[in-house]
This record gives sequence, C-alpha cells and structure tokens, in this order.
Amino acid sequence: MNDVLERLRAESTGSPEYEALLAADPDGLADSLTSAGLPLWARELAAYRLGLAGDRRAFEALVLLLNHRDPPRCEAAARALAVLDDPRTARAAAALATNSLRTAYALHPVRLLAALRAPESAPALIATLSRLLAPHDPYWRVALACVEGLGALADTRSRDVLVRAQSHPRLAVAATDALGRLPGA
Repeated sequence: MNDVLERLRAESTGSPEYEALLAADPDGLADSLTSAGLPLWARELAAYRLGLAGDRRAFEALVLLLNHRDPPRCEAAARALAVLDDPRTARAAAALATNSLRTAYALHPVRLLAALRAPESAPALIATLSRLLAPHDPYWRVALACVEGLGALADTRSRDVLVRAQSHPRLAVAATDALGRLPGA
C-alpha cells in the first residue's frame, strides 16, 4: 500500500488535495470519484482507498484503472479489486484479459483472474493464452502470466493449451510446471 501512496504523493506534487483525500472518510472519497476536474492521481487515490476498505462504490473507477496503459496504476487497481470482493470483478477482468485490442494492457487483469479463482478465470486465461501462442506474438509476458495462472488454478480444461505452450521457449518451463499441478498429472 505504501508504494501506491508514495507514487500518488509524488504525482500530486505537493497538492493539498492529496492530504485531504488521504484523510477523507468513505463518503468524501466516493464524492471525489464523481467530482469534475480532479486529476487522475486523485481519482486513483480515492478509488484505491475505497477498494481496500471494501466499498463497492469504487468498482467502476478501479476497472477503468485496471485497463489503464500505466502498469503501476493497473497493479494498484488489481490489488484493490481483489480486496473489494465485488461479484462483478471477475467478469470485468475476463473481458479485459480476452480483449485482443487491449492485449498490451492485459497483464494485470490476467493476474487478477488467477487470484480471484472465479468460474470465469480458467476459461478467460485459456482463451487468452490460446490467442497468444501464435508465432512471434510480442506479448509473451501476458502469455506467461496466463500459464502461471492456469498452473495456480490447476483446472484440467487447460491441459491442451498448456501442452501447446510447452513448445514456446519463454513458456516451456512454466507450462511444464503448470501441467504438473493438474489433477492426474
């Protein structure tokens, strides 16, 4: 949590709004999410704090941040969404992970799916990994996160895609490990 707060403090460049949001109660944080003209760091701070407090008013803002191009924002949003425990989270993360137009930003949604262990998790990871096994696909880190997530989920439906992943040099070790975690391996 401290790394997120320190990053946002630096982004705020000494703004008094930072300290105000840090001290705000949940209603004040929720109000700030709908206030016009707030900078991105302020919205992130409010959503992050609400998410960690389990306040579902943060859901929409956190999903938008999960889909952001800036990896630290995505990571913070994923952390808060995991704590938030909103039943919509897995569906939203699956939509982001499987969107072929947003693959460059799918790393944190993929990791979140594995952490959630929701019914949507394995099918979304299998679909995403299947697409990323094309020759010369540049998103091997996302593919690796899919392989690791499928290993953590140990869902037998992933066997075929994990076997195919073994033929990719950057994925082979993780795919073999993931296959070893499957029931009946």
